[in-house]
Amino acid sequence: MSKAEPGRIRQFFSRLGPGLVTGAADDDPSGIGTHSQVGAEFGYGLSWTFLFSFPLMVAIQEVAAEIGRVTGAGIARNLRRHYPSPVLFGIVALLLVANIINLGADLAAMGAAVTLLAGGPATLYTILIGLLCVALEVFIPYGRYASILKWTTLSLFAYVAVVAVAHVPWGEALASLVIPRIEFSGAYATAVVAILGTTISPYLFFWQAAQEIEEQHRHKVKPLCVVPSEAGPELARIRIDTLTGMAFSSIISLAIVFATAATLHANGVRDIETSAQAAEALRPIAGDFAFALFALGIVGTGLLAVPVLAGSAAYAVTEMFGKTGSLDSRWDKAKLFYGAIAVTTMLGAALQFIGIDPAKALYWAAVVNGVLAAPLMVVMMLIVRNPRAMGRLPLGLRATLTGWAATLAMAMATIIFFATL
Repeated sequence: MSKAEPGRIRQFFSRLGPGLVTGAADDDPSGIGTHSQVGAEFGYGLSWTFLFSFPLMVAIQEVAAEIGRVTGAGIARNLRRHYPSPVLFGIVALLLVANIINLGADLAAMGAAVTLLAGGPATLYTILIGLLCVALEVFIPYGRYASILKWTTLSLFAYVAVVAVAHVPWGEALASLVIPRIEFSGAYATAVVAILGTTISPYLFFWQAAQEIEEQHRHKVKPLCVVPSEAGPELARIRIDTLTGMAFSSIISLAIVFATAATLHANGVRDIETSAQAAEALRPIAGDFAFALFALGIVGTGLLAVPVLAGSAAYAVTEMFGKTGSLDSRWDKAKLFYGAIAVTTMLGAALQFIGIDPAKALYWAAVVNGVLAAPLMVVMMLIVRNPRAMGRLPLGLRATLTGWAATLAMAMATIIFFATL
């Protein structure tokens, strides 16, 4: 390795941020549960869907990032500026419902994982983890918090380690990426939709757009619609950041499917509803090491995903009311923003007290996300091609075609989902 090589590597990683964190947050505990179920029930048969969804993820998340960086405003604020109020209120309301349910499922999974590792009451752990996540977002300055989120992404490598000890038949596993194994059944169609629903999620759109604005404020630069001459390198950075983050997300998702296919499916375990169940089922098959790694990964990914879920809701709420809110603001200067973080997180944690089953909560979160994702993607595509919003920097033709392809795929997946109910 040349002397210049480490410097280039450091420079590459220093440029990663919103896209990397967004991609990693996509593999939240509820997503881990979905992918574990897919691997347990279908083995390697649905691996091809991750290769299919990858360019769609990249396209729509790049659209979200460009909305934030070019306009200097988040998705909800752009909706407030350019589209009817009922559209704005409807989208934010659905986002809040989906995020609170997802928060409840993720926090419950984290509490259950801690119980598996250390014993004790899962309910208490769930509440304490919720309070910890709120405290981190409220009291840690954005610059340091963004760095913490980037380092937390390393927890996802736990699933790469699980694959390493799971005795995966690599010939079969890799072939499944390019040779689809199609089944004409309701369960198979629902699984395909579930994978798309956990990889193309509305809260990730709001988060990445908002994080581009946070980075803009942090570096004291203007929106690109004001200084279009600076667009070239900035849009290139967004592309690399988003591509890296979504690739990371897809690799980890595949690792979870491969690990559970090689262990649970291969040993006849086909019914997994939560990520904690997957961890527990791994112990007698793959051993204590794989079990501990899987359970620790649930906690680590949850500590990354819970702030993203709550933060995306807070950005949407403050923008909907025309207020300012930022992770870089003091809590007493952005009460609505931090109040939304605290309320959505603790409402999610409280879901377990009203007798909602975590697996059913995930199902209904998928329903709400399915209702919201495709219409929101349509609106985002309209924003990113709107000269009133984007100035002289509307989305290019190739990216526009890819973005509309992702939107169409999500719309079809939503139709299939409801057709198989």
